[in-house]
Amino acid sequence: MQLPYFFEENIPASGNFNLSETSSRHIVQVLRMQEGDFINITNGNGAIVTCKITTANKKHCEISLGESQVTNPPKQKICIAISPIKNTNRFEWFLEKATEIGVSEILPVLCSRTEKTYLKKERLQQIIVSAMLQSQQSWMPRLKEPVNFIDLIKSETSGTKLIAHCLDSAKRHINSFAKKEHPKLILIGPEGDFIEKEISAALENNFAPVSLGETRLRTETAGIVAAVLLKNYLEEER
Repeated sequence: MQLPYFFEENIPASGNFNLSETSSRHIVQVLRMQEGDFINITNGNGAIVTCKITTANKKHCEISLGESQVTNPPKQKICIAISPIKNTNRFEWFLEKATEIGVSEILPVLCSRTEKTYLKKERLQQIIVSAMLQSQQSWMPRLKEPVNFIDLIKSETSGTKLIAHCLDSAKRHINSFAKKEHPKLILIGPEGDFIEKEISAALENNFAPVSLGETRLRTETAGIVAAVLLKNYLEEER
């Protein structure tokens, strides 16, 4: 049976440690764990530490740090640069599933047709943490600050740069770009797609146009399809 899994951003090297109130409450009130029980904690940056509960307090649960390990980061860096959408629930669903899939970065990008420009980052970060724990991962995707579309495409970005748009023009399937050793950044547009000027500007800045399949997808679905196609292809190549 797997040990319960919790997130703590700052984990000391050794000794005893007080968990956050959120983790403490879940351990004591929800899981009904007691002194002497064991849990795993991660900092979302590769570390996994097995710990023993020394004080089962619902506000300040104390643990003794035990055996630790550091897992290797994902071999492939995948960044989904996606326009926030009006329906908050659908965007949160995207964050949850992208985290479970194992993307490295999620970058909200503000386009001409983006309807929602304000994001509750604390709420979105909580969703990412929860999805990371549920999927038993030790590397958490980085949720970056929203960036203007033009600023993004003109920024210094290494690796393969892709844009998925809906215009009827020449494109290659995303799998043709999914090779190892290169970070991937893929742009996913808002409801209604990118405007033509944005697509042209992206192409002028060395973004390659890609297809995600034969059907037209919602923004959040396109983001997940892109992540799955890249991730699955890379897993098969290993």
